[in-house]
Amino acid sequence: MSELINEKRRKFLKKSLIGGIGIAAVPVLAFSQAEESAYLKARQTSKNLSDKGPAADEEMVFEMVHKAHFNIQIVKELQAKEPSLVNASWDWGGGDFETPLGAASHTGNREIAEFLIANGARPNLFAATMLGRLDIVKGFLELDPNLKNCKGPHGLSLLHHAEKGKEKAKEIVKYLNSLS
Repeated sequence: MSELINEKRRKFLKKSLIGGIGIAAVPVLAFSQAEESAYLKARQTSKNLSDKGPAADEEMVFEMVHKAHFNIQIVKELQAKEPSLVNASWDWGGGDFETPLGAASHTGNREIAEFLIANGARPNLFAATMLGRLDIVKGFLELDPNLKNCKGPHGLSLLHHAEKGKEKAKEIVKYLNSLS
């Protein structure tokens, strides 16, 4: 790939010099080389970070995310077999990624959500909303009021998550409804 990029650069430089824009091309080429260098460093860092063994089994990821909607016992069994599944993500397509915590949050399954968080799942705004953590929700929305309209898994709103939180999230429902 690097050879192809360098060959394209040589052709561009040659055409630029012939066309009389050589001076303008020099900063562009310098930026491109710096950009390529940064890209190569990022790729190497990525390789170093991702050298953590094989990816999680696709079937286990699907089962964990699916069962996190409603089955605490299987979630616990899967977590015991493969602890990293608490942060796995299933790609439903079209940019719809769902984690086990996302599944538990949009279905209002507090027991599963709390279990996942206690076992290392990364908390997020949607989980905090369903769990009734008004302080966290207000903090996010004070930081960026547009987050009121952000969508979680399956395009479900914060208000949906708050409503699934039932009694413990009723103050969040009021708060979200009070925002313009």
